[in-house]
Amino acid sequence: MSTPQPETKAEAESLVPRFKLERVLNQDQNGRRISLLGSIADMPALITLERAAFPTEPELVSLLLKSLINTTNLGANDIYRWYLANRSTESSSSATGVLSASSATSSLSIIPDFKLNLIYPCSAQHIRKYSAQRVRMVTETPHIYSTHIKPYITGQRAAGRLDWVFNILEGRTEQEDVIARVDWDSPSNTGFLLLPDLNWDRKTVEGMHLLALVQRRDIWSLRDLKKKHIPWLKAMREQIVAAATAKVFPPGQVEADEVKCYLHYQPTYYHLHVHVVHAMLEAGTTQSVGKAFGLGNVIAQLEGMQGDEEAGMHEVDLHYFLGEENDLWKKCFGQLKKGGAVDLNL
Repeated sequence: MSTPQPETKAEAESLVPRFKLERVLNQDQNGRRISLLGSIADMPALITLERAAFPTEPELVSLLLKSLINTTNLGANDIYRWYLANRSTESSSSATGVLSASSATSSLSIIPDFKLNLIYPCSAQHIRKYSAQRVRMVTETPHIYSTHIKPYITGQRAAGRLDWVFNILEGRTEQEDVIARVDWDSPSNTGFLLLPDLNWDRKTVEGMHLLALVQRRDIWSLRDLKKKHIPWLKAMREQIVAAATAKVFPPGQVEADEVKCYLHYQPTYYHLHVHVVHAMLEAGTTQSVGKAFGLGNVIAQLEGMQGDEEAGMHEVDLHYFLGEENDLWKKCFGQLKKGGAVDLNL
């Protein structure tokens, strides 16, 4: 069977205008991000729309300020005032100073208003993930993990659900985005590659968000990490930081102590990957307690464990949060809370 050809840039861009809105799934607390459910060509699609990062170049900032229209005062108190405003892409010679109208319009057009993430076709699991919902803190004991969660993870890895990850690792897709490939095809099984995360605009220094995808396929989540992996984890962390400080931006823009590395549990997909972010990146839900586990802290926890090289994270309690729409809450932890039967059959 032939391998499907990767989607072209033009094909990807043609999808967004064809999106038909069905309903709003969620809006974050700051009102800066909204998740929308709809369809493209009668197939379910999900768009996350958020405010794009502001430019920092003085010329573009000046143009941005001069482009504000419909400025409406919301209130005032002593020296403090609050407004709403729109941005116009129209320009005039009086509004842009020495810049011509055509050049000003061209400059304004490169200041993006929004950043969009499109999942198409999306699954019911995606819809649940991006829908507004309450969250619950749970305690996953070693017994719950081995009895219920590990079989669930095995099922989540089946039926081609990780094909997109393997396409990247095997060089079929997103190769132009790879920032670094370290120890690739090493006999020691320590290889990984570094690429931009979907949620980064790939421009803002303090918004930097990268992913390190490991080449090996026997470690699915932090639960699979053991004392024998400590040397590999330490070396990988050092190599990640080195690449993040030298290969993403010009040297000096990001220093080693401005790089954070963490793992998610539960992760979105079950192939070990490390999130790599700038220390100044606003810490939203994805970096919060109950979701993000610092890589350095995981290493230290492994170092402090009693036992031989096979001792590991599968032997400890993990505390994390789940949305009420998550299958792990609805079919496992929610049932355990009520004294019901766990049923995580997919």
